[in-house]
Amino acid sequence: MEKSTVSERNEVLFIGGRSGVGKTSLAAELHYQLSALRIKHAVIEGDNLDLAYPPPWKYGLAEQNLKSIWGNYRALGYRRLIYTNTVSVLHTGDLMRAIGEDSLANAVLLTASDGTARLRLEQREIGAGLETHLERSSQRAAELDERTPAWVNRICTDERPVQELAAEVLALLNWNETP
Repeated sequence: MEKSTVSERNEVLFIGGRSGVGKTSLAAELHYQLSALRIKHAVIEGDNLDLAYPPPWKYGLAEQNLKSIWGNYRALGYRRLIYTNTVSVLHTGDLMRAIGEDSLANAVLLTASDGTARLRLEQREIGAGLETHLERSSQRAAELDERTPAWVNRICTDERPVQELAAEVLALLNWNETP
């Protein structure tokens, strides 16, 4: 079987970062800007691929679901994917196997101060989950800072409008043309 050409290869952007850093907002803005440019792409929110209790992480359910969902997009001709998940930048190998190993990977780790994350989470979370999110967000920030590979681009979101962040990420991707 012949290897796929660059134009047939998947191009994937992994967006990772602590809770409250702006992953979902950035993905939505990237979607808006790419749509305005008429660039074909898909967005998958990875946190929803294995959101269950008890957590099914040890079974690789997120990767299995990603493979299925991305396969559906691929069948329709999609080649560019924006994938958000808190720890996606730590698991790009497993995620790339689910997407298709003959893919081009880009990744950004979004960072934010504790104060920024707290403010955003206070605006977003209602009910009993706020304190849990704040605690986990702080723990994840330390873990991501320590374990994220050097090839991943780090972008601070403190006091930056999402449109500016999206423009910076699009410049990294060079997705201005149809593959």
